[in-house]
Amino acid sequence: MRNIELKARLRDRERAVRVCGLLGAAYQGDIHQVDTYFPVPQGRLKLRESDPGEDYLVFYQRPDVAGPKGCDYRIETVNRSVRPLLTAALGELAVVEKTRSLFLWENVRIHLDEVRELGRFIEFEAVLSNAHAEAEGFARLACLQEQFALAPEDLIETSCLEMILRQRVA
Repeated sequence: MRNIELKARLRDRERAVRVCGLLGAAYQGDIHQVDTYFPVPQGRLKLRESDPGEDYLVFYQRPDVAGPKGCDYRIETVNRSVRPLLTAALGELAVVEKTRSLFLWENVRIHLDEVRELGRFIEFEAVLSNAHAEAEGFARLACLQEQFALAPEDLIETSCLEMILRQRVA
């Protein structure tokens, strides 16, 4: 599977919620997520525990660049009881905990995230399919970047995993 993603620092959450309303993005609720990352030779592997919602094992690969970028991923529904098994077999890199407000706009998931230890972020994921091509995903994210007034210096190159790991070294 593939999507087009963009992540940025969120400076004004209330404004972002208003923009979602103006766009007609449908609010889906708040989700508490715990992502446990495991070391793998390439890409990123995480167990996502969601309350409410299902738990997933997600493997993904994407370039670490600011702005919209393609992301290839595989996702499987799992039981969170696999966490000790994965930890014993692979070890853990880091745990990222967040509260996510989810909005849907066309084929784009808009996430307003409060990430423990890191702060607030906004993320767009344009889900690709036969009906939604890659070029359309990039165009929609460019439109959203403008609508939400995201400045180039707010764009994030990496995942929360790398930000957490950098904090440990500092």
